[in-house]
Parts: sequence; C-alpha cells; structure tokens
Amino acid sequence: MTTSGAHRPGVSAHPSERRQVVAVVGATATGKSDLGLALAQELGGEVVNADASQLYRDMDIGTAKLGPEQRLGIPHHQLDVLGVREEASVAAYQASARADLAAIRARGAVPVVVGGSGLYVRALLDRLEIPPTDPGVRSRWEGELARVGPQALHRRLMSLDPVAAGSIEPGNGRRVVRALEVIELTGRPFSATMPTRELVEPTVLLGLRTERRVLDERIAARAARMWERGLVEEVRELERHGLREGRTAPRAVGYAQALRQIDGELTQDEAVADTVVATRRLARRQERWLGPDPRIRWLDADLPGRRLLEQALALLDAAPPARDARAGVGTGR
Repeated sequence: MTTSGAHRPGVSAHPSERRQVVAVVGATATGKSDLGLALAQELGGEVVNADASQLYRDMDIGTAKLGPEQRLGIPHHQLDVLGVREEASVAAYQASARADLAAIRARGAVPVVVGGSGLYVRALLDRLEIPPTDPGVRSRWEGELARVGPQALHRRLMSLDPVAAGSIEPGNGRRVVRALEVIELTGRPFSATMPTRELVEPTVLLGLRTERRVLDERIAARAARMWERGLVEEVRELERHGLREGRTAPRAVGYAQALRQIDGELTQDEAVADTVVATRRLARRQERWLGPDPRIRWLDADLPGRRLLEQALALLDAAPPARDARAGVGTGR
C-alpha cells in the first residue's frame, strides 16, 4: 500500500497489495467516517459507503453524513443514490457497490469501505447469496405482522428456522417478514442464505470500539446535535419529496422520531430522548453483529485522530499480502 503520491516507509508498493480492500466497521458514533476519510487520504483511496441510511439523498443531519466540503476532494461512492420514496435493497447495493470496488481498483486506487450496517458490509465483502423476493408474498406476511405483531411472528419463524430466529431480534418485524418470505419462496431455511465469513476478495477489516458508557454519551450528544442542526427542518423538506411514502427511509432512527414530533405525538425533548434510546439499541445490535467476527482488528475509538490513524496504518502494514488475505485477518475480540 502507498500513500497518495509517495511511498510510506515500510509499505509495499506492489499493485495487488495497493488495491487490497480496507474496511472500517463499528457501532454508530464511533468515528468510522473520520477514520475512513483519513485512511483514504493517506493511501490514495476512495470511500465506499456501507451505511444503509446514507444511501438516501438529503438525509444528511440524521445520518451524520460527511458533507461535500468535508470529504477533502476524495471520491465517495454509494452516498445519495436513492430518493426517499425508494426502498433500500441489499441485492441492489451488493451489485452496485461491488462495481464501485472494481472501478476503484481499475483506477489503481485503494477501496476504503466505511459503514455500520452489518448486512450491507457483509453483502459487499463476503460471499452472500441474495434470496428472491415477491411483492405479493411479502405483502401477505406484512399483513400478518400487522395482525399478530412481531413477537408472534417471530415465534412462527422459530418453529420453521430456529437458526434464523436466533439471529433476528424478536421485535424486528421487517427482518422476520423477510425471513418468512424467503422460506416460503425457496422452501429452504432463511439461515441457508445468511452470509458466511468468506471474503470475495482480499480485505483487511478494521473495527472501532469504545467503552459502552462512553459510547452512550456520544450517542446522547449526537442526538442533541441533530436537533440543534435542524433535523426537524430537514425532515419537513424531505416530506415534500415523499418521505412518508417510503418503506425504509422514514423508519431510520431520528427521522421516525422527528416525524412523530411533527405529528404532535412527541415533544422535542421526547423525540430526542427516544432517538437516544433507539440509537443505543442500534449500537448494541451492531456490536452483536460485528463482535464475534474473528477477522476484525479492533482499534480504540477514543484515541486522538493522528494516533488512531497511525495504529490503523500499522495494522494494514502487518496484514498479509493480498494473495494471502482472501480469508481475512484479525485478532478477534
């Protein structure tokens, strides 16, 4: 790997190594975007977003998306590619983001994947079969979800596919519906289509983590900042573009609460507090998703920026050559 424009001491400049994918993962509010940007600047790279909410145009404040002026002229991909009426699709993301990786490598640059949406990261980097979908079947299961609730539907999934049920939160009705849809369409367990830890190409995975107390404080500060920066005004503008008609965008943490505030269901203080609770739940899910992956090399998110970058670069320097990295490298947790 090389810096942009010059070799760093001790780093091989072999082209196959220079184009090895770097991925920065971790729970929300751990500083992934900043580290990813710093790595891309240092390595001569381009950033590929793997945060599902940042796929949406004009959903900026509530997703902590880096603005164009903050990107230091470094190309960013998979940002602002969907309108708020559109549904985010793992299959569409997988195809489009993998094309971005290939194009970045073809330019001789380093792909730097950044994101906390575990399934999107895995769909991009790991071997993952995307199962079929059928609007009619999906709609029928969604009707059942509305009738009996997520807990009851989760119990039904448990009887059909205990492995899948064990990996899905009982309250996550959307994922339960998807699992039941796939089982009906394929006649196979949903768990048979879940990602395996087998990288499709050489990748070094770097993870950011911090103490739970510190992370909770960061999440609370971020939620307050979202409202201070004008999240409600952003949501009102998005309503003009059909936010409420979307399937996934209006459910995003922060946006759902702002909509409830606009509707008079929550006061501003209640909306902020509910966002903090929902974001902490999200962070816990991200930690549970990423924590068991032995390939991830973990870094302390609380390190000062330059020290964090230096430690990340040291881990990249210590990684095996690209030809040996297909299975991933990591120290575990």
